[in-house]
Amino acid sequence: MVVASPTLDFESQLHGGGARFVIGCDEVGRGAIAGPVAVGLCVVDVSVGAMPEGLRDSKLLSEKRREVLAPLAASWALFSAVGLASAREVDEVGIIAALGLAGKRALVSLHEAGARVRDSVILLDGSHDWLTPALQSPLRLTTRVKADRDCASVAAASVVAKVHRDRLMIDAHGTTPGYGWASNKGYGSADHFAAIAALGATDFHRRSWLHAGESAPAD
Repeated sequence: MVVASPTLDFESQLHGGGARFVIGCDEVGRGAIAGPVAVGLCVVDVSVGAMPEGLRDSKLLSEKRREVLAPLAASWALFSAVGLASAREVDEVGIIAALGLAGKRALVSLHEAGARVRDSVILLDGSHDWLTPALQSPLRLTTRVKADRDCASVAAASVVAKVHRDRLMIDAHGTTPGYGWASNKGYGSADHFAAIAALGATDFHRRSWLHAGESAPAD
């Protein structure tokens, strides 16, 4: 099946509606049982130019291709950032609030880098706005189902966030081997659950999520 490339068509509609900047937003690691949840942001405006060739939602790309595209996506965007919420925070506040924390941290990074966040519309993948409740002052935001597939700014954010989080999981595997994090990236594969049963859980695990035999799809 041929997968259509994302475009800037919806971003252009938002620009036409008065948005000076659009911030594509996507999350990665929501369904993992170990490691942080990550939120990626990529800022575009009307002058951003053609997206990197081959850009897609991160789920539609091989790991090797994502590694190539991530720096291209980050340099294509006016600004990019990734925010994280730890496994402990996921346990303490729940996954939805943790997504909000990670998104808020990414927005702070954008602001500190010089992005004009207040002059932007955030384009959030999905149908649920989990970001606004984490913000002291609401920002302009719109949700769109399959934005990671259809909208170039969100596809770029998904790739940047995925590669950032994957590298963290590979590094964690180097210091805490035995759980297969370099390959499973913290998701609940059968081998991962078997390793937990044999070795016990670590502080990198979302302990409230460790229900034997359950797994979630990678994102």
